[in-house]
Amino acid sequence: MPRDPRYDILFDSVKIGPVTAKNRFFQVPHCNGMGYRDPSAVATMRAVKAQGGWGVVCTEQAEIHPTAEICPFIELRIWSDQDVPMLARIADSVHEHGALAGLQLCHNGMNAPNLYSREIPMGPVDLPVFSVFNDPVQARAMDKEDIRNLRKWHREAALRSKRAGYDIVYVYAGKLFGGPMFFLSRRFNNRTDEYGGSMENRARLLKELIEDVKDAVGDTMGVACRISVDEMIGEEGLHASEARDIIAHLGEVPDLWDLTLSSWDNDSQTSRFADEAYQEPFVLGVKKVTSKPVVGVGRFTSPDTMVRMIKQGVLDFIGAARPSIADPFIPEKIREGRLEDIRECIGCNMCVAGDHTSSISRCTQNPSMGEEWRRGWHPEYIRPKQDEGRVLVVGAGPAGLEAAMMLGKRGHDVALAERGTQLGGRLVNERRLPGLSAWGRVADYRAGQLANMSNVEIYYDSALTDEDILGFGFDHVVLATGSAWRRDGVGRAVLKPLVLDGAEALNPDDLMAGARPAAREVLLFDDDHYYMGGVLAELLVKEGYTVTLVTPAATVSSWSFNTMEQHKIQARLIELGVKIRPSAILTGVQNGVATLACAYTGRTEEIAASAVVPVTARLPRHELAQSLRARQGEWGAAGLHAVTVIGDALAPGTIAAAVWSGRRYAEELGTNPDPAGVPFRREVAELLPFDLSSILTR
Repeated sequence: MPRDPRYDILFDSVKIGPVTAKNRFFQVPHCNGMGYRDPSAVATMRAVKAQGGWGVVCTEQAEIHPTAEICPFIELRIWSDQDVPMLARIADSVHEHGALAGLQLCHNGMNAPNLYSREIPMGPVDLPVFSVFNDPVQARAMDKEDIRNLRKWHREAALRSKRAGYDIVYVYAGKLFGGPMFFLSRRFNNRTDEYGGSMENRARLLKELIEDVKDAVGDTMGVACRISVDEMIGEEGLHASEARDIIAHLGEVPDLWDLTLSSWDNDSQTSRFADEAYQEPFVLGVKKVTSKPVVGVGRFTSPDTMVRMIKQGVLDFIGAARPSIADPFIPEKIREGRLEDIRECIGCNMCVAGDHTSSISRCTQNPSMGEEWRRGWHPEYIRPKQDEGRVLVVGAGPAGLEAAMMLGKRGHDVALAERGTQLGGRLVNERRLPGLSAWGRVADYRAGQLANMSNVEIYYDSALTDEDILGFGFDHVVLATGSAWRRDGVGRAVLKPLVLDGAEALNPDDLMAGARPAAREVLLFDDDHYYMGGVLAELLVKEGYTVTLVTPAATVSSWSFNTMEQHKIQARLIELGVKIRPSAILTGVQNGVATLACAYTGRTEEIAASAVVPVTARLPRHELAQSLRARQGEWGAAGLHAVTVIGDALAPGTIAAAVWSGRRYAEELGTNPDPAGVPFRREVAELLPFDLSSILTR
């Protein structure tokens, strides 16, 4: 199908200093949890995006010096010439598909605890580091020699990026990661010299760094500045009108402005708290104060919104981090008129959680993220089938949908049996919960793809038995039958079923199916620690219930710290009037009175509990699997080679884990993987010369 001419403007070329981007699709710098540890994996991941049609593909931040590293986060490094070959591999991979390669230089300044290098962090003033984990480290105020060194390090890193073959190099002053932002923000900069006080003084260091980098490489490379336009705390911090003044002051110095919000949690807000294009109000007017191209983000997935950004003069480039992870081929799909094939980002921030846990970033929509090199997975392609076996997939939740879709793409004849009348499994109800509607895109995308596959048949109202399955004659059976929430309070803190006497007990499945407690006061015990407890508390209180949320953790939805929304969840619940009882464990209910034990001391107290909702753990629905395994002796006569359990039916987890499980099954069918072997490639660092005697002898 030809491209809709309405979208032609997205494919205009745009100059960035001495280089030209082939279109307006700009993958802005984003972390990925691989960094210096997995260079070939990073290179392949970026190459896939270039293949997907992005005009510019950038790295994540590359730390320029050991005085500013953010361990345990795993980012790139450009400390010395030793790092150049690895960085060159990324640039070369991006160039293979015609995209410009950008490298984001970063000195983290006061954000860097330097736990690996053990160097003393530096900033505009003497203050504790502004790090994610509140590390017991303090930064020292930079003197003039420190500033000269910082300028020198930026220049040297820029020259290394040029030798590595990059087309664009960044000076980073955003999100309270880029050190120069601490100079820009008045709340961190109370210096009285020429680098503090007035806006011009606070912007002096940034201007010097951009000019130094341009002087070093500007004849051959575009020089970009990434800057945050609002800290979302009003005039106490950097805010939109002041940021526009700074950009106007420096307007023509860089070749491109990359606009963000600060800090990272504001810049990458989840769909639960922000819609597409949510950053538009903060970047409006920037293009009026500079002639240089401007890129911004906002979880753009709609080409119509993208076009509006350009035509209304808000942006010159459509920036993306998370949408480019969910679907690296967004530009190609728009170019080819295949809008229905776009895997829209659901804004769950599971990708961010990978970075926060020092693991590879994963994606709920795109299970190939991070697996491109180490497992050979591709977001759009999968190798053809290796046998003629017919496959029955039982269960149309996230795991079953992904397995059926990718098996269909491999060329297998697939039957997908769903016991209900809708596709999506757990998503059928979860997408109806407050703030989670975008999560339904996981089911919608796969349902749309399956509808166009002639080799995949879908059967609704099909609650199959073992007898049914053995009579069908399929070669392979995949059981994606999901899981059910427990009713007995067993989870992490409670390992034996609770006595819940004299209180109405409903689990999350009950609430999502529409059941409600008769009592108006509800005790919700959250030992799951991700989104479900907080979402259900919000649901109930909005319906007029009085809710007390009890959790063994110190905060509600504590794991959502990794998706950068915990503080927003807790703030919302407080504003809604939910009573929060942290660091407490529900030990039982007798005659409508709940006993809570302090998570630290064990000291108990009693509170009223007419209705209890335990949000603790789930049990896999494995009855069908057990029945089939009990009849394994009959498989041969039925033509059945294997029965495989995947997704929540194997072990309840995140939606991302379920989708990944479905993809893995489809990839590995017919390959006979060695269960004793490592199932993916690893990159082991080269050993340097080793002279133990020089260390151990004096």
